[in-house]
Amino acid sequence: MSTPPLDILALAAHRDDVEQTCGGTLLKMAQRGYRAGILDLTQGEMGTRGSAEGRAREAADAAKILCISWRQALDIPDGRVENTWENRLKVARVLREQRPRVVILPYWKGRHPDHYTASILGYEACFLAGLAKLDVEQALSTQHSALSNTTPTYGGHPNVVATVEGHGFSRAESRSQEPAALAAGRLLPHRPFKIVYATLYYDVRPTFVVDITEQFEGRLQSLMAYKSQFSDQEAGKGIFPAHGEIRSRIEAMARFYGMLAGVTYAEPFLQKEVGLVDDLTAIPVKSI
Repeated sequence: MSTPPLDILALAAHRDDVEQTCGGTLLKMAQRGYRAGILDLTQGEMGTRGSAEGRAREAADAAKILCISWRQALDIPDGRVENTWENRLKVARVLREQRPRVVILPYWKGRHPDHYTASILGYEACFLAGLAKLDVEQALSTQHSALSNTTPTYGGHPNVVATVEGHGFSRAESRSQEPAALAAGRLLPHRPFKIVYATLYYDVRPTFVVDITEQFEGRLQSLMAYKSQFSDQEAGKGIFPAHGEIRSRIEAMARFYGMLAGVTYAEPFLQKEVGLVDDLTAIPVKSI
């Protein structure tokens, strides 16, 4: 690989979903020296406000604020995120290329079909990416999908519509592709070690929260980089909060989840696995 593997990859349906649900966590990880990345499944062409081109510029600005090392958007239709074989292959290819140790997915329930479908799609792609006998490139070619797309390409992949390379360094050099495999044009199988779910879009008790007290302002700035979405305008007036209310709403949610763990601001997550504890005296968060 020309760049080290990612330590954390957040996957979401739309540009600005990650900023709303786990932007503070990604910023915190980047500040600790980890390579954090974002994969947006769609370009946002069906959004009530703005355009796909505008959202791309805003996403790049937000990535810089969050110190994101890598960001891409796929060509899956906005408003029609479907858990198809083709779409799973597209995500699996990214997973094999970037080789993240941790993947953050949306929670598997929610109001927007794109959000909960992205969750299932992402999980199944993580499984596919680890199958040793699956040739992702050949399977995609058989689907006659990406090769017939006329969307501008970056990095040689027709299904990629935007790339941001940024900050950080990797603590997982061992996950890099083997030179022989790269020379043969093959992507080695890779399955993330950990999958966690960002739950802010759904009312469910989280398994854990991440303290983002020091990252709250940066998270807010990354969201406000989407000027087309969060400025006062007639389009979507009944759906979007007024610009003057955005900070108070975001702060209220972050304070609520922070209160659960005894910190000022936090972001909520859920894991399916049972947690492992080595030392009972070192478990954080006071009980009484």
